[in-house]
Amino acid sequence: MTSSDVNLLPALVPQDDQSSKLLRKSKESPFVPIGIAGFASVVAYGLYRLKTRGNSKMSVHLIHMRVAAQGCVVGAMTIGVLYSMYKEYVVKPRELKNAVLHK
Repeated sequence: MTSSDVNLLPALVPQDDQSSKLLRKSKESPFVPIGIAGFASVVAYGLYRLKTRGNSKMSVHLIHMRVAAQGCVVGAMTIGVLYSMYKEYVVKPRELKNAVLHK
């Protein structure tokens, strides 16, 4: 084998565009977009309520909005992990058991 037979450049993998990559990732873990949507809605609501916050200080309002936004994201991630564990440890063994019984 000569040095001219070896391709030194890596094979180019076609790149997905951003929308197809986002759709594929959303199908793999559907609770991530839900967490992002919850975060965005809390931020939008916080900005809307910024002018009508009354006597409360700005820093207290911002802290409350940050905690609510983080709660949405962490809650969505927790539900996603629990859903993944349910599929892995409950549904998959049940399907394997049914497949063995029907053979």
